[in-house]
Amino acid sequence: MAYKDLREFLRKLEEEGQLVRVKDEVMPEPHIGAAGRAAANLKNGPAVLFEKVAGYRNQVVTNVHGSWANHALMMGMPKDTPVKEQFHELNRRWDLYPVPAKHVSTGPCKEVKITKNINLFEILPLYRINTWDGGFFISKASVVSRDPEFPDDYNKQNVGTYRIQVKGKDRIGIQALAFHDIAIHLRKAEEMNKPLRVAIALGVDPIITFMASTPILYDQSEYDFAGALRGGEPVELVKAETANLDVPAGAEVVLEGEIIPRLRTCEGPFGEFPGSYSGVRAQCEIKIDTITHRENPIFENLYLGMPWSEIDYLMALNTSVPLYKQLKETFPEVQAVNAMYTHGIGAIISTKVRFGGFGKAVAMRLLSTPHGMPYSKVIIVVDEFVDPFNLEQVMWALTTRVKPDKDVSLIQNCPGMPLDPSSFPPGMHTKLIIDATTPVAPEPNPRTVELVKDPDQTAQWEEKIRQLLAGK
Repeated sequence: MAYKDLREFLRKLEEEGQLVRVKDEVMPEPHIGAAGRAAANLKNGPAVLFEKVAGYRNQVVTNVHGSWANHALMMGMPKDTPVKEQFHELNRRWDLYPVPAKHVSTGPCKEVKITKNINLFEILPLYRINTWDGGFFISKASVVSRDPEFPDDYNKQNVGTYRIQVKGKDRIGIQALAFHDIAIHLRKAEEMNKPLRVAIALGVDPIITFMASTPILYDQSEYDFAGALRGGEPVELVKAETANLDVPAGAEVVLEGEIIPRLRTCEGPFGEFPGSYSGVRAQCEIKIDTITHRENPIFENLYLGMPWSEIDYLMALNTSVPLYKQLKETFPEVQAVNAMYTHGIGAIISTKVRFGGFGKAVAMRLLSTPHGMPYSKVIIVVDEFVDPFNLEQVMWALTTRVKPDKDVSLIQNCPGMPLDPSSFPPGMHTKLIIDATTPVAPEPNPRTVELVKDPDQTAQWEEKIRQLLAGK
């Protein structure tokens, strides 16, 4: 099942018992951030829709992606689908790419148009997500930009999720780190001493949000991937009002403006996905000059903090599958990749082992991928019979397969994720590889090991016990 917009998905969540409505008036702080944290703390926590927010006129929804049940429903799967099955289904749909988007003349996001007296506070119910945030942050935006060197190349249009701090009625700050695609666009624009036009879509089809936070290749289209993940149903796009940028037709709000060239102002601190506050850094600014939105738009934002929270569910499998695809091209022996931990700072690879040292080679390939190079810091490699999504099995491999003086490797002076508080200086790190695979020749293995396998009919008994538990 594909959803045409956020509202249709919210209706599905409510039908499935995965959305709660808060009808009483709430204060923006601390209630919305606290509810986002609380919902993520619950097993299969629901989305939370606030119908009345004091001081504002529009609704807020949070935790839309914040559970494996919601994640499965996003993909049109039963809400109790196991994580490993969701991984393999996502991997299957990945191969449908590209499914070209459908361009339409207009859409719900154009119902209201504002070009004068821009005031973000009149449209968005803004609030601090965590107590010591340096201001109001928009944490779930799909930011659209184009390569200024190739302004008509649709495939070099980027849709990315970057944190945004509201600086004033019509000015916002944006974090564009050097390894993000938008940073390439910005660098080229600033070399030309020109502003970079952007369109910021808020409250979109959950698959588009999913793809906006997915690390794909520079010349691959997030929108055409979204069509693939929707099972082959294309997304509907309209042109932005002020530039050759494509935005989701069903978006709740679209902010249009330009990144001011060669201007940097203080941004942060902000409670980030590693579970700690970032520092204050000099980041670029955007001046908003046009807003379009639906009647009575819903402001969608997410809570992020100590894992797991909504952002961890959002970035879990869409980090794992691209890394798996990239590894599989070079090493077909790779079975699965679990990069669900802190946006891939921790990654577990399951692979068949062809020869001695193979596990380390696979790990080093992951560290050379566009996402693994800056993000991944701790890489664990396990045998093909170990489920990388089953941490009990991974711990078994670590405790029975690792000879620390031989199987643990440190690689110094590598690129790192600057938001990782252990990165020093920010953006540099030492990488850790743990090879927890069974040694094969010519790697020495002085002891013979015979694995204990499941007794016959174990799978049938698993199903029988499940049915007994369900009362069947």
